[in-house]
Amino acid sequence: MSVVALHLYEKLNDAHDDKARSKAIVEAFSELEERYPDLKETATKRDLSETELRLQKEIQATKLEIKTVEANLQKEIQATKLEIRTVEANLQLEIKTVEANLQKEIEGTRLEIEKIRVEMKQMETNFAQTVHKQTLWIIGAIGSIIMSIRLLEWFLTHLPH
Repeated sequence: MSVVALHLYEKLNDAHDDKARSKAIVEAFSELEERYPDLKETATKRDLSETELRLQKEIQATKLEIKTVEANLQKEIQATKLEIRTVEANLQLEIKTVEANLQKEIEGTRLEIEKIRVEMKQMETNFAQTVHKQTLWIIGAIGSIIMSIRLLEWFLTHLPH
């Protein structure tokens, strides 16, 4: 037992009337308040139990909130992944379309080049034929001139003067 309790016990035993006993009890409380000024603010087991229950409820609510946020984030992540896959698929399709268009253009260009080559060959052939004809015409013309000159020479040498 503490000194204060023992001192109170002695005073209560020595007191002859209720008034003296009441005074001893009041003095004991005053002495306790002086010795322990924060006694009114000291938590009881019940206060601690209530606080513990409140904290447990708050912890459970926080865990539930975390699970809800986590589930929402998972949904958002899945939605974002799906969106990325959709964009990726669209881009792949667009790439294939562009590749197909380029292949068509390349093939068209190849055909045009081949057509131009054929036309150039034809032009070369036509040019060679034209040059050949011109050459023959020139040779013929030169031959005619030479023949005319020889014929003139013959006349000049065989005609009487």
